[in-house]
Amino acid sequence: MAVHESMILHITDDKFYVTPRDSGTKEVLVIDRISSELTLEGNDAQVPPYAIRKGIYGIMGMIRLVTGPYLIVITKRSKVGEINRESIWKIDATEILEYRNTNTHLTEDQIQDNKVYLGMVDAVLHTENFFFSTTYDLTHTVARLNNTSPEFLSMPLNERADQRFVWNGHLLRELANQPELHRFILPVLLGFVGIKSCSINNKQFDYILISRRSCFRAGVRYYMRGVDSEGHAANYVETEQIVQYQGNTASFVQTRGSVPMFWSQRPNLKYKPTPLLSHTRKQLDGFQRHFDSQIVNYGRQVIVNLLDHKGAEDKLEKAFAKSVYETENNLIRYESFDFHFECRKMRWDRLSILIDRLAKDQEDMGYFMMLRDGTVKRTQEGVFRTNCIDCLDRTNVVQSLLARKTLQEQLKEFEVLQPNQSVTDQTHFEYTFRNTWADNADYLAKQYTGTGALKTDYTRTGKRTKMGLIKDGYNSSIRYYKNNFSDGFRQDAIDLFLGNYTIDEGEAYMVPSPLQKQKEAKFIALPVVALVAFSMCIICLLIPAAEFYQQAMYVLFWGAATLLTLSIIYYNGVEFVDRPKLAQSKLKME
Repeated sequence: MAVHESMILHITDDKFYVTPRDSGTKEVLVIDRISSELTLEGNDAQVPPYAIRKGIYGIMGMIRLVTGPYLIVITKRSKVGEINRESIWKIDATEILEYRNTNTHLTEDQIQDNKVYLGMVDAVLHTENFFFSTTYDLTHTVARLNNTSPEFLSMPLNERADQRFVWNGHLLRELANQPELHRFILPVLLGFVGIKSCSINNKQFDYILISRRSCFRAGVRYYMRGVDSEGHAANYVETEQIVQYQGNTASFVQTRGSVPMFWSQRPNLKYKPTPLLSHTRKQLDGFQRHFDSQIVNYGRQVIVNLLDHKGAEDKLEKAFAKSVYETENNLIRYESFDFHFECRKMRWDRLSILIDRLAKDQEDMGYFMMLRDGTVKRTQEGVFRTNCIDCLDRTNVVQSLLARKTLQEQLKEFEVLQPNQSVTDQTHFEYTFRNTWADNADYLAKQYTGTGALKTDYTRTGKRTKMGLIKDGYNSSIRYYKNNFSDGFRQDAIDLFLGNYTIDEGEAYMVPSPLQKQKEAKFIALPVVALVAFSMCIICLLIPAAEFYQQAMYVLFWGAATLLTLSIIYYNGVEFVDRPKLAQSKLKME
């Protein structure tokens, strides 16, 4: 059942009135700003003429901060395209509206805390690539939607949505408690949606790529790794490639996710912190829970592990393989490929070795295909579950190669491609394909690491280039800074947005705020000392002393002081990074 497409928000001092613009609609949502009560009234509800009017395109939900509840609404959107002639939208702007009109009941510290919490919510809302549809269920694959009953398809969008991919589920909880409000409850997806109209051999078709980022065990790169006790993997993404041609539909689904074991990799100022496997938890439990869920949702699993077979990643690779063999599940197959070793010296053509190894699995797995009359011609029996250390750069390259191979078979079956033709020979479409997958990589990487993906020059052009290496170096340096000095805030923002941390009502009165935690004085003083010592070293170099040896002594002294201080900071690196203060604040190195 569809959600209202467009609405007007009327704002008065004591109420919000949300009136749909749909023709024939006879309902008004009234939100009491004093009591927070939600009521559904007929279109004869008296909206005061003096109310401030705003056009909105959906309600993201409500969130409670220190000052009380806030309403979050979508104020701008842009159309991405259509799936089954149903519009898909990207959120371009939102607005956060406070219920209360005064903060006089709060102390100055509480007001400052509230500003920080508001900044966290706003930071998540400014994450690129939130998507929604008021009619199409973006959270389910084409195959899942087809394999359901008419009763399921007639349910409201929020009730039938796959909760793994509803990023505003926590914000919608108050609306969802009142089923009669279902036409105001809009599920929102975070990830990527690309919809392109394409042509090969003068035959028009739609090429669609959807990546659905899970909201379970969600977070940023170094603060969210491995699995939790329920088997949810960090950075878990379901990616579906869809082709629509003359009413026929084909899709191919893949998944990615962190190595499904209990492990951590906390930032500590090192470029690559050492991954640490937990020795206090039963590794096989998390692994089995994860793959039990995978098999229920997708069927047979082909694990494509792209971790290095030496160095820090090797321990993870061996532990992962050990878990597969100990499980002895004939629905799981493990394929390990040392990506960096095999493709060293920019020999990316050697990825064909991996694709050849997976060819039989891909043939057996197949893909979903439904004809225009509703007949299901093919089904997909299982998925590739691909990962590297971050499940981003290497993973996206391999997923795009597997997707291209299946796409070629689908287009031939639709007779868009001739039997002797290849997708790679279709210059215009190949450009679209490569750039869509590269955009997918960039957005997923930004959501997890804060920067675009690495290795996208290969995805976009089919070649590894020197300019691509330079761009990767730039992105890697930005990742280093963000992972060490801003990701604690980003992790807190995600935890607050998803409801992993909720603000206690007493936080405004008696409970100490976690935001007020202060670092020890020495951890504040050392960076200052290092900066002063470095500055003095530069000054001594620029301003000559009366005697050369005096200048040399000054430079050596301040240089040594700088190096000593930086060494102490580096040795105690974990104390100097930006760490989460909310839901993840109690996590320790395992």
